[in-house]
Amino acid sequence: MKKKNRGFGLIEMLVGAAVLSSSLLGISTFFQSALQVSGTTESAIQGDYLLEEGVESVKLLRDASYTNNIQTLSTTTPYYLVWNSSSWIATTSKALIDNNFERKFTINDVKRDVNDDIASTGTYDPKTKLIMASVAWSSKGATTTRSIATYITNLFNN
Repeated sequence: MKKKNRGFGLIEMLVGAAVLSSSLLGISTFFQSALQVSGTTESAIQGDYLLEEGVESVKLLRDASYTNNIQTLSTTTPYYLVWNSSSWIATTSKALIDNNFERKFTINDVKRDVNDDIASTGTYDPKTKLIMASVAWSSKGATTTRSIATYITNLFNN
C-alpha cells in the first residue's frame, strides 16, 4: 500500500504552489489597477485646485483694480494667469502649469433686464462680468477639461 501514496506529496506541493501563484498574481493586478486609478485621481484633484485658484486669482485682480485689471480685458480673448512673484497677471500668452495643466479664463459682458436681473438681453452692466474658467490636462492620450462659471462685480468701486 505504501507504493500507491508515492508522489502524492509532490502533487500537493504543485497544487499549493499554483494556488499561491494565482493569489499573488491577483493581488499584484489589484495593486497595479489601484496605482493607475490613484494617478488619475491625483490629476483630477490638482485640476480642481488649479481651477479654484484661477477663480480666486481673477477675484484678486478685481480687488486690486476692477477698472485696470478686469474692465480692460477683451470678451473675445482667452487669458492665462501668470504669477510674477508678487501678484497675478492676466496674459494672452499660453502658460502651462507643471508642463501638463492649461488654465485659462474668459470674460463675458453681462446684461440686465428691467427688473435688474441678469438676463440674455437687456441693458449692458459695466460693473458685472461673467468669468468662465477652465483647466485642461492630458492623461493616457485623452484630454480632460473642467470648467466653472462665476460672476464678479466692481465690489470696491475701483
